[in-house]
Amino acid sequence: MKMIFGFLIAMAVLVLLPAADFAFAAGDEPGEYLDRRVVIWNLFYKLMTVAFTVGAVVSGTMIWQCWRFRESHPKAKPTAYEGTDW
Repeated sequence: MKMIFGFLIAMAVLVLLPAADFAFAAGDEPGEYLDRRVVIWNLFYKLMTVAFTVGAVVSGTMIWQCWRFRESHPKAKPTAYEGTDW
């Protein structure tokens, strides 16, 4: 439960900080506007970097699990539910 709460706090911070930055990004002087295209592309590239990183971690974890828990692993032992017929 503690990890889930920490994860949700981290996600909230990752969402709220850029939102506050964009809200206060426009200048104080009239005529100083925010170029939305630049902000949107910047956000797109940041999120794509995060998506590729998360994808790489998930893919690596799946490959490790398949390698670690394969049937031909030398230390693999059947559980009580599988029986000992092999």
